[in-house]
Amino acid sequence: METWLVGYLALGAITGFFAGLLGIGGGGIMVPVLVVLLGAQGFGSEHLVHFALGTSMAAIVPTAIASTLAHNRRSAVHWQAVYQLTPGVLLGTFAATFIAAYLPAKPLALFFAVFMTAIAAYMIWGRAPRPERQLPSVSGMFGVGAGIGGVSALVAIGGGSLTVPFMIWCNQSPTRAIATSAALGIPIAAAGALGYVVNGWTQAEGPMTLGYVVWPAVLAMASMSFLTAPLGARLAHHLPVKRLKQVFALMMVGLAVKMVHGFW
Repeated sequence: METWLVGYLALGAITGFFAGLLGIGGGGIMVPVLVVLLGAQGFGSEHLVHFALGTSMAAIVPTAIASTLAHNRRSAVHWQAVYQLTPGVLLGTFAATFIAAYLPAKPLALFFAVFMTAIAAYMIWGRAPRPERQLPSVSGMFGVGAGIGGVSALVAIGGGSLTVPFMIWCNQSPTRAIATSAALGIPIAAAGALGYVVNGWTQAEGPMTLGYVVWPAVLAMASMSFLTAPLGARLAHHLPVKRLKQVFALMMVGLAVKMVHGFW
């Protein structure tokens, strides 16, 4: 078996578990590792990050589905919030892929690292929300969804790094926030993957790619994430809130360091 295939299978298993545990699509884990794996396969440095972003987005779709199904079996998904956020998410995600396609690799990597570090700091030191705060109106949810989708497309995440803190800020329980984030990851990833296919149409590198999406990598990662996402979801419903936040924050910092180290 090819070494790169083993790497994709292992990456899929890990991201699937954390997708279920933390409500993330797994892009935060996939992107830095995909940069290394795709680079080792001979992908050019000029569009290496774009291929990592597009491939990650496509792989998040099945990962998010597996995670959502596992959480929904425990009736933890806030479906009304998902429905209200989705229109803005679709618009923001697809539009942002056009921005990301024209940005050089290093600024994208730096944006990724700063974003992850900021989220980690919020999860550790952020103040508790006011007790009276609730989810915003329909128009407000559209705007929040557009923001979540836009940032998600730029860093190829399923939106969990924004959706989970937002839901907790609106006084939703961490497990409900994680479950809802997993469900929202489906439209984010679908719109993002489509955008990276369209924007990378002329950059395809051989029969293994469609736009900025490397399909063998997507299929390998998805095959494993479908198995491990339910395991992470099960654990999320048993861990204490404080421990969940600590795991989330530490993962974000580690990924930020890895991404910066790969380009500087």
